[in-house]
Amino acid sequence: MLTEERFKYILDKIKMNGTVKLKELVSELDVSESTIRRDFDELEDKGLVKRVHGGAVGTRSNFTYDNTITERITQFVKEKKKIAKYCGELIKDGDFIYLDSGTSTYEIIPFLQGKDVVVVTNGVYNMEKLIENDIKTYILGGEIKPITKSIVGEQAIMQIEDFRFSKAFLGANGITVNASITTPDISESLLKRAAIKKAEEAYILADSSKFGKVSFSKVCDLDEVTIVTDAKRKDIEELCAFTRVITVE
Repeated sequence: MLTEERFKYILDKIKMNGTVKLKELVSELDVSESTIRRDFDELEDKGLVKRVHGGAVGTRSNFTYDNTITERITQFVKEKKKIAKYCGELIKDGDFIYLDSGTSTYEIIPFLQGKDVVVVTNGVYNMEKLIENDIKTYILGGEIKPITKSIVGEQAIMQIEDFRFSKAFLGANGITVNASITTPDISESLLKRAAIKKAEEAYILADSSKFGKVSFSKVCDLDEVTIVTDAKRKDIEELCAFTRVITVE
């Protein structure tokens, strides 16, 4: 089992039980105690677990996990629409856009109506809305992740390699100075990372609830993207020293 697969296994157990025991992990994963201790050390350095005698526990409530898209679509709707409106105004005729799966990026779609743009997306949830708004759309192929209705996997990443985007708009689950931009799932973070590399400009749409939160898998460094948010600048002042932040009201 790869290191990141062990990390996910450990974090999933903590999510279910609140704690994990070292000896149980040694038995279940068929690895040495020293390997699990190193895993604990690395996860603790990332702020994802706290070591305790004989195991580890979750650190705090700011560690995020995947929620279903039906849960997230009803959260922070007003804030997401404000952020999406600003991003929609950035998009011009002739743009080639990557639109990440997610409820924040989904809100951009109505603001594309009437614009001569091409959209590439991995969002199954996005697809119907793009069609309704008569937007020329390409959807990536690959594995469908039911909980987020996202398309992920090696095939999707390979297809991204064939595109060049003028702008990419992406979501994130957590943003901190130490952990940068993070999301719960490695397969999603790899695809986001690939899209960012193929874009002339990359934007992270983040309502104020995303700041100070940490997820399992790093997407990119802060200075690789522009963050568009409704958060008050005074509340994210430290972050502003590391990346470009646009605040909307």
